[in-house]
Amino acid sequence: MDEVFVGIDVSKDRLDVHVRPSRESFWVSRDGDGLEDLIERLRGMAPWLIAVEATGGFEMIVAAAIAGAGLSLAVVNPAQVRHFAQAAGQRAKTDPLDAEMIARFAEAVRPVPRPVPDEATRLLSELVGRRRQLIEMLVAERQRALHAANARVRKSLTRHITVLEKEVGRIDGDIDILIRGSPCWREAENLLVTVPGVGKTLARTLLAVLPELGRLGRREVASLVGVAPYTRQSGRWRGKSMIGGGRADARAAMDMAALTASHRNPMLAPFYQRLISAGKPKMVALIAVARKLLTILNAMLRDQRPWTEGFAHANASI
Repeated sequence: MDEVFVGIDVSKDRLDVHVRPSRESFWVSRDGDGLEDLIERLRGMAPWLIAVEATGGFEMIVAAAIAGAGLSLAVVNPAQVRHFAQAAGQRAKTDPLDAEMIARFAEAVRPVPRPVPDEATRLLSELVGRRRQLIEMLVAERQRALHAANARVRKSLTRHITVLEKEVGRIDGDIDILIRGSPCWREAENLLVTVPGVGKTLARTLLAVLPELGRLGRREVASLVGVAPYTRQSGRWRGKSMIGGGRADARAAMDMAALTASHRNPMLAPFYQRLISAGKPKMVALIAVARKLLTILNAMLRDQRPWTEGFAHANASI
């Protein structure tokens, strides 16, 4: 049976695909539906290697989808492909021809497969971070609009708010394509949002800033986030247990998750109220909720189990 090589030319709105040695060609849209269709067709071909040309960032979403599906992938240098095309006497340049040349390059050179989950994770993290920045600007501008007395200033603020809202929508679309294009991320998101109080935005933030979730023990992940208490003592002196350090973005995400869970989660809301009734300060109680929720989320991804109160109770030890 012939070894199958696939070349993919990536542009802003579409992906042109060429298959060797069958010479089959097709294209899909560069969005969530197109990526799902692409992955399904590629899996049916069982390719030896899929080659995608580096195009300054557009290829990252495609690479994340292919790598997440467990298919062999190489992101190739466009200069090498261009030199290969020149050596082959190929002067015409269209997207389908570029895809064919990438496939021929993969078949002839056989570059070492280099999946890029780390780069894809960094891309997701940057998108989520940019969304957070835009939301912070939106909140600030809306507060200014509430207190602006001058009509011209209010109009300026309104125009800027509209621009920011549109940009948030664009970033949300990019994040959605990235998540839907990666089976691993899509499945993880689907699990996380089964937790009452955990929505898509929070789930995607956790996937971006805490990719280790589900791969570490409960103590290790709590320490990584910065919600694990540590003891302060010297000789006979005993200080209060404290938390500190950890990954700032992950800690902020879990703080937000704990705040929501303390009011909406059927298991964690009563836990929070018990701590308050016992005289614990609100901040201490919220940190305990964050730690317990983190332990549960970690167990859910580890065991690939959706939220149920029974499973949560069985894995909520902190």
